[in-house]
Amino acid sequence: MLSAILNLSLRYRGLVILGALILGALGIFSLQNLDIDAFPDTTPAQVQINTVAPALGPLEVEQQITIPLEQSLGAMPRLADMRSISKFGMSQVVVTFREGTDIYFARNQINERLSSLELSPGIPRPRLGPVSTGLGEVFHYNLTLRGVDLSTAKPELVEEKLTYLRTVHDWQVRPKLRTVPGVAEINSWGGFERQYQVRIDPRRLLKFGLTFEQVCTAVYENNRNSGGGNIVRNDQMLLVQGVGRTSSLQEIGDIVVSAEKGIPIFVRDVADVEIGAEIRRGAVTAEGRGEVVLGLGFMLMGENTRHVTQALKARLEEIKPTLPRDVEIVTVYDRTELVDHVIGTVRKNLFEGGLFVVAVLFLFLGNLRASLIVAVAIPLSLLCAFSGMLKFGIAASLLSLGAVDFGMVVDSSVVMVENCIRHLAHGAHGKSRLELIREAAVEVRKPTLFGELIIMIVYLPILTLEGIEGKLFRPMALTVIFALIGSMILSMTLMPVLASLVLPRRISEREPLLMRLAHAIHNPVLNLCMHHKWAVLGIAAGVLTVAFGMIAPHLGAEFVPRLSEGALVIGVTRLAGTDLESSVRNNTQIEKALLREFPDEIRHIWSRAGTAEVATDPMGVELTDVCISLQPRSQWKRAATQAELIAEMQK
Repeated sequence: MLSAILNLSLRYRGLVILGALILGALGIFSLQNLDIDAFPDTTPAQVQINTVAPALGPLEVEQQITIPLEQSLGAMPRLADMRSISKFGMSQVVVTFREGTDIYFARNQINERLSSLELSPGIPRPRLGPVSTGLGEVFHYNLTLRGVDLSTAKPELVEEKLTYLRTVHDWQVRPKLRTVPGVAEINSWGGFERQYQVRIDPRRLLKFGLTFEQVCTAVYENNRNSGGGNIVRNDQMLLVQGVGRTSSLQEIGDIVVSAEKGIPIFVRDVADVEIGAEIRRGAVTAEGRGEVVLGLGFMLMGENTRHVTQALKARLEEIKPTLPRDVEIVTVYDRTELVDHVIGTVRKNLFEGGLFVVAVLFLFLGNLRASLIVAVAIPLSLLCAFSGMLKFGIAASLLSLGAVDFGMVVDSSVVMVENCIRHLAHGAHGKSRLELIREAAVEVRKPTLFGELIIMIVYLPILTLEGIEGKLFRPMALTVIFALIGSMILSMTLMPVLASLVLPRRISEREPLLMRLAHAIHNPVLNLCMHHKWAVLGIAAGVLTVAFGMIAPHLGAEFVPRLSEGALVIGVTRLAGTDLESSVRNNTQIEKALLREFPDEIRHIWSRAGTAEVATDPMGVELTDVCISLQPRSQWKRAATQAELIAEMQK
């Protein structure tokens, strides 16, 4: 069969070259459509169920919300694990499904269970978290007031300005960003969410002999519209509608609660009606200038990180001119920076590695044309790998692309072309050029094929990994296998064809200088080893004993490579019970201290205390994440590496 393939390739050389061009075009198309990320997403199929109940303490939340939810969600199809957390005013249940479960099937199962769940009266309906993963938080931006420092402002002014910023974000920025394709959620963190509040005075209730429930019922029943059908008059139909929905503080205050002896008692008689804010569970400060409103962009599961983030940036630029003049939006975190950095590193390494391989091939083969023929296998094998990655949904990342070894890719092609040179140099009289190349290819095809298959078999155990390990390392193994398959096909088809077309007609086999030097060193060593076999075996056994018994146990180990992505997170933990205002003050002090000490290293700094509106990360108000995005390393003055910078910040 191998001989038949080689014969057909050499007979139809034009078709083989055309097929290689088509393979390259498919690879380029696949590369343009590949998902690109810094590293594989290891998050399993999981769904968050959040329930906000501001009036309940942790024990009540556990008893009235969390336990009924867990009992209702138990024994679902493909359920793997369930965990929960109950905090003051909030419950979160995280349901994890088995690997391979479709996320929308999982959410549909949960929605069916929630539809039949009955919670205590007054408790809001549980809400599902966004269709995203642990790596779906790809975009951060701050809303601030131009030229205003809220760190020293009065509390009344701070609340007023933050309510204004939160309203601008929730009604102007957030709805437009949510329409970006691939976006799962635009979350709000910090600020004050505006509310119309009716603050009932118990003393005035007693004065008029009313109850709390009567006021609540009156406000509810007098704050809605109703339809009244229609009236037909003179061949015209007029719609009848009762308009009762309130739209101002005065209208709420004018709602009648009761009447005593014909005298109405209004809401304003028993309560103060004013604009307030929802109970806050989190706050954000930035740049040492006090509180801001933070927007977080979450990517849909399975989307392309680069495309979604770029679309969010473009939409944000469209939104900026439509905002009030005193509102400024600053992008503080952008996942594409990390992705571009990683992909740039991979691209640079692949390009430099390819040049290095060509140089080494020239030194060892001693023929520039032969080196260039073999070098063609590198990009074509990579393009073949890209096609396989697109077909199997593998993202281009540091782990998947960084594992490609050019030595393995060109190994069979090197042997093939080198043997073709040897046969052409010592060709028998009466045999044509094609016959010599065919004989050379058939002679080495079987051992090179077995060598590639053995390398592929080495990667098969990695394909059996499950869970996080499988999601991390299976893409790497599959990418290498796809590249080796491409290399194997090219070495059987394209390499003999190019050798017949590109190699010079008259060629002399001569040993390059580098090979002569290598043999001069290797031959005496080999003779010495062959005369002292047991000594060589003893030294080898001693080296293995030292390596595995004394050195290996003391080596460090990492599950994944550490990426210096140009951003840091400092975790701050305070005593339980710390109030939010105290956390805000301390966070601003931390920001000012770091900006004062590291002005050339820090580009943006912002602190997230507590929990966002959609509680994807349910932290308490005593916990803070201080996020720092860094300037390019060429501008740093206090440190040369990120590890040194972290040590300086720790001090």
